[in-house]
Amino acid sequence: MYKSLPFVGGGQSWGDIPETLSGRKLIQMLIRDLLTLTTSSFLSYRMRSFLTGLGIAIGITAVILLTSIGEGLHQFMLAEFNQFGTNIIGIQPGKTETQGGASMGIFGSVKPLTIEDGEALRRIPGVEYVVAVVQGNAEVRADGKTRRVTVYGVGAEFPQAFQSDLQVGSFLPDEDPEQARAFVVLGSKVRKEIYGVGNPLGSYLRVGGQRYRVIGVMAPKGQILGFDLDDTVFIPAARALELFNRPGVMEIDVTYPDNANPEKIQAGIHRVLYARHGREDFTVVSQEQAMEVLSSVLDVITFAVGALGGISLLVGGVGILTIMTMAVTERTAEIGLLRALGAQEKQVLTLFLGEAMLLSALGGLAGLLLGIGIAQGLHLIFPALPVHTPWLFAVLAEISAVSIGLVAGVLPARRAAKLDPVEALHAE
Repeated sequence: MYKSLPFVGGGQSWGDIPETLSGRKLIQMLIRDLLTLTTSSFLSYRMRSFLTGLGIAIGITAVILLTSIGEGLHQFMLAEFNQFGTNIIGIQPGKTETQGGASMGIFGSVKPLTIEDGEALRRIPGVEYVVAVVQGNAEVRADGKTRRVTVYGVGAEFPQAFQSDLQVGSFLPDEDPEQARAFVVLGSKVRKEIYGVGNPLGSYLRVGGQRYRVIGVMAPKGQILGFDLDDTVFIPAARALELFNRPGVMEIDVTYPDNANPEKIQAGIHRVLYARHGREDFTVVSQEQAMEVLSSVLDVITFAVGALGGISLLVGGVGILTIMTMAVTERTAEIGLLRALGAQEKQVLTLFLGEAMLLSALGGLAGLLLGIGIAQGLHLIFPALPVHTPWLFAVLAEISAVSIGLVAGVLPARRAAKLDPVEALHAE
């Protein structure tokens, strides 16, 4: 079956090849001749080949760059939320679901979540820590220095629940919320800005005009989504409610150990709060559920920006289609000679498809290197910009480039394979 294929590289026909030639050597010569004919077109038309490959390279570069930024943002967001742990269930006042009917009078009011609600949740089997949270902004003052910071009203279990460490001193004591003493724990940035290198323990700090005794300083925690967790102070939740004149807490957070069943704990939370409030005027969301929603949204964003870059790939595919069509026209005589020497239609088809695929593969490889290089360069220039290039994206991008070259080369290759040898030779 191989005797009809011309041995172009050696200037002889396949009929001259000895019958004893091994199949392995025969295949090697086939591949060598295919590569010789394919690359000869690149060398003959360097600028045309370069511009065609450049179209694919730009498309791959755009895909890699955009998906690298999208995936980097994805991982950054997940890491930001995970720094507090994943075994957390948050309860907020109010129901997020829309219900029919009009609310009237007291039956339409939302009962606020209270510190007592949090204490009741401690009795649910499997619950590890419970933290009622109140948040606001207030001025803090000490040693003649004033600074406006975020104030958190929390309970004694906050460090354990949110995986936060103390730098010096101790956290708020575990005592009756209604009799909470005026203690305050400083964020690391507040300590630095107010007290400098001095020891703040035992001193007094005014928070919103009220005097609190400093008993501890938190270890640096950094930022989450642009919010500085170190520019904060922590006071008892009951005193925060009084300071900000609020009827209820902003949120109650419940944590559970790894071996607990989160579904049972959520069911217990619904049961306890429904019994205390008389109806479901609260929303329970686990950290796991929130992460799933966030991850799905970020996946869509990553896919969308990747699709935008994919438009450039389509433009590159049109370029390959145009160039390969021109190549068939310019090489009509060469195709006629190959056919006259015995080349079959499928062999000519393979030749032109191989040329299109090799051109797109080289362009895709150049685009990969360029895209990854630009992404890492941006990260070096702007360290805050999260960038991550998964190998899966790189492999899929290269496969896409080769596939586009294959699809774009089909029509010109079929046209070349269908040329009549006699008519093609007359084109000379």
